Amino acid sequence: MSKALKPNCKYALVVPTSMGVRITPTVRQPVHTSDTFYMQATSAESNVLSISAALGLKTKVLTTFVKDSPIAKFIQADLGRRGIDWEGKEIEQGGPWGYRHQFNIADSGYGMRGPRVANDRAGEVGRTLNVADFDLERIFGEEGVQVLHLSGLIAALSHETGIFCLELARAAAKYGTQISFDLNHRASFWKGREEELAAIFAEIASVSDILIGNEEDFQLCLGIQGPEAGGKGITGKIDSFKGMIMRVREAYPNVSVYATTLRQVESANQHLWGAILLENDNWHVVEPRPIPVLDRIGGGDGFVGGMLYAYLRQWEPEKWIQFGWASGALVTTLLTDYGTPADEEQVWSIWEGNARVKR
Repeated sequence: MSKALKPNCKYALVVPTSMGVRITPTVRQPVHTSDTFYMQATSAESNVLSISAALGLKTKVLTTFVKDSPIAKFIQADLGRRGIDWEGKEIEQGGPWGYRHQFNIADSGYGMRGPRVANDRAGEVGRTLNVADFDLERIFGEEGVQVLHLSGLIAALSHETGIFCLELARAAAKYGTQISFDLNHRASFWKGREEELAAIFAEIASVSDILIGNEEDFQLCLGIQGPEAGGKGITGKIDSFKGMIMRVREAYPNVSVYATTLRQVESANQHLWGAILLENDNWHVVEPRPIPVLDRIGGGDGFVGGMLYAYLRQWEPEKWIQFGWASGALVTTLLTDYGTPADEEQVWSIWEGNARVKR
C-alpha cells in the first residue's frame, strides 16, 4: 500500500531546481524572425510546484542565485507572486564571463510548424547546487516535508547537482518524507557520464515512492526495456506501455506509484493526450483524447504537478491521474509553461470537458 504522508509538516512539496528565464515570441512566430518576446521565470521543477502553490499548499524551491543579478531578482519576484517559497545561496557572478541564470528560447510552433526550443546554459549558476549550502536536518527534520520531488534534469546537470539530489533523497528517506522522481532524460546531459548517472538514478529510484517517466526515460535512465511495438496510434499501444511499467516494477518493487503520459501530436495546435498510472496493483488509464494546444511546453510538468497535488490531498487514486491529466491540459492553453489554476473547479471542468462560461 502507499505510505501515509508525514503529518505536521511546514511544506507539502519541496524541489531542488536551477531557475532561469524563458523567452518566447509574442504571437507564435519563429524565434529567428521575431523582435518582440515574452519573458517568464521558469524551471521544470518550479513548474511542478505551481499547481499546488496556486491551490493553497505550502511549497518551496531549493536553488541558487547570481548575487545582485536583475534576472535573479526577477525570478525571486515571480516565485513570490506564485506563492512559492525559495531558499538558496547567492553566488558572486565573477565578472562578465562568470555565472548567470539559464535562458530558454522557445518557438511554440503553429499548425504544421513544430515547436523548437533552444537552451542557452553556459555558465549556469544552478550547476553549483551543493548539499553543503543547505541545512537538511532543519528542512526535513525540523520544518518537515511531505513530498520531495526530484527531476532527472537536476540530477544530471552536473556532478555537484547529482550528489545534491542523492543527499536530498537520503535525507528524505531518513525523516519519513516521500520521494517523487521524474526521470526526465536529456541526452546532452548524459553524454560521457552514463556510468556515473546510471548509478545515481538507480539509487534515487530505489528509495522513491512515486516514479514518473516516458518510454525513453525508463530505457535510457534505468535500462528498462521500452514498450513493444503495439497497435495503431497511441491508444493501441496502451497495453505495451503497461508491460513496460510492469518491468519497471520488477526492478524497483519498493515504489508505490508508477506513471507515464501518452501524447500523439496531430499538429502544433492539436494533440491526443492521455496517461497511465499503476498504484499498488491497480491500473488507472486515461485513454488519449484530443486537446487544443496554445503552447505544449510544460504540459508534462503540469501533469506531474496536478497528480502530486491530488496525491497530497489524499484523494482516491483514480482522481490522481484525472487531476494530473486535466492540469497538463490546462498548461497547454497558457502562454506560461506552468499552470496557476484559479481553483480546483477550473481543473475539474477541463477533465469533464466543460468549457462553458462561468459567471
